Amino acid sequence: MSLVADRRVAAHPGGGGEPPGAGREYADQVRDLIAAMAHNPAGETSASVYETARLVGLAPWLPGHDVRIGWLLDRQRADGGWGGPDGYALVPSLSATEALLTVLHRGDPGPGAVAALVRAADRGLRFVAGHLGDPAAPTLPDLPATDLIVPALMESIDGLLNRPEGPPAGLEAWRGRPRLPLPPGLDPGRLDRVRGLLDTGRPIPEKLAHALEVAGDRARGAAGISPVGPGTIGASPAATAAWIGHVPDDPGGSAPDYLRDVGRDGPVPCATPIAVFERAWVLSILARAGVPATVPEALVAELRAALGPDGAATGPGLPADADTTSVTLYALARLGLPLDPASLWSYDTGAHFCTWQGEDGASVTTNAHVLDALGHHLTPGGPAVDHRAAAAADRVAAWLVARQRADGEWCDRWHASPYYATYCAVLALADHASSAGARAAVGRAADWLLDTQRPDGSWGRWAGTAEETAYAVLALLAADRSSDAKVAVAVADGRRRLSELDGRDGEPALWHDKDLYRPTLIVRAAVLAALWSGDGTTGTTPRPDLAMIRIA
Repeated sequence: MSLVADRRVAAHPGGGGEPPGAGREYADQVRDLIAAMAHNPAGETSASVYETARLVGLAPWLPGHDVRIGWLLDRQRADGGWGGPDGYALVPSLSATEALLTVLHRGDPGPGAVAALVRAADRGLRFVAGHLGDPAAPTLPDLPATDLIVPALMESIDGLLNRPEGPPAGLEAWRGRPRLPLPPGLDPGRLDRVRGLLDTGRPIPEKLAHALEVAGDRARGAAGISPVGPGTIGASPAATAAWIGHVPDDPGGSAPDYLRDVGRDGPVPCATPIAVFERAWVLSILARAGVPATVPEALVAELRAALGPDGAATGPGLPADADTTSVTLYALARLGLPLDPASLWSYDTGAHFCTWQGEDGASVTTNAHVLDALGHHLTPGGPAVDHRAAAAADRVAAWLVARQRADGEWCDRWHASPYYATYCAVLALADHASSAGARAAVGRAADWLLDTQRPDGSWGRWAGTAEETAYAVLALLAADRSSDAKVAVAVADGRRRLSELDGRDGEPALWHDKDLYRPTLIVRAAVLAALWSGDGTTGTTPRPDLAMIRIA
């Protein structure tokens, strides 16, 4: 019996106990999800080509060096690049190419491996040169620190190819070539200013620590920066390796120990630990959908402890931000532990909420999550009317409506897929905004979701994926068009396809960091929620009254 079919038994009005048969399998999957979250205090996320290549270049002393080199070689695409589609390939391709050139220059590999590395580096250089030299190349996506990372890597590649002794053997044809142009819109002066700030010995803004590796040799032992939590700089393996330097002065120190821990299997993620982010998102997704689960009290207590006067950060070494703060507040409130949202006010710009102070641009999903936190704070039966929160919630709702695209979708800087941004905006507006404009925006989004469903029942930006299909199903359910037969069919088809995609290998990374990444348990929670939410007969009416999350 499929999970979808068994969900119909569990959700039937009058039910609410643990469903039989495959329902027990579903309940086991939810338990496994919670157990995995409690078991791994760092959180689970996919490995990054960009970050792994930075460790190859910066930390040859770290155990697993040869494994990381082999992992990079195995992931080179047929066209010579690395990473995701479109403009998402440039940063990981620059990073991997620079790392291979560095390895060849240092003479790390044995004689038998040199030829393979030279071929891979040459193919990488051809890909990067073709991309940067093509005026029709895809534009760079809005990823954190791209404006610093790209100039830094291009500078390093140019230096490696034009050393006095020449480039590595087999790559002589690349010597003396004109330096490739920066992608449009990137200002090399920004990298110079960051490096200049480090030269003065003054501390850099906290958020820049996550990409400290762009500073080059200046990063080593940089003033005002020190390891936090498990020994990380900026929750980043690359930034931590850059701060340590090529050979750790203190092999027993917290920073080398952090790298040994995160790199024990070879490749590494862009950010770790991410436990606060992971737990807040997982619990908010499950609670909102009414998925039955039991959460360890200690896990909830740790999430509560992550909130300070400035809010919550994704993990140690990162600044507090409005996105993580909002989802943490919302998750705790849904668990019956509401807190005053005062920590959000420092992010209020007067027009919208910034993700952090000094943010370039604005985030749809951050503001959707702020609306969730403020809206739940204002729900009937909650605290006395909070006029400031009510006014801010109305303002954020109007801001979200104004950011909707003409076709009904939303897009955002923290995720590659419009289905995630649309899901966040629809759920927030449907739950916490009552204006005619908000209702109309939710309706336009539902129409867009219906129009973009693939023939096999899935949704996806580049191809149908379980993650994006889950977001689309949850958004259609939240739109509350239970009388619309088209919605009922779309949700049923989506769930059928979702049950087929669930557990399939090769799902893409879609979340934005320095490189695309996949927060494994958050995506899993969305899939389980989409397979759970809704009345089993119509597939369109959420029934959070049938289940709840229990703390034990």
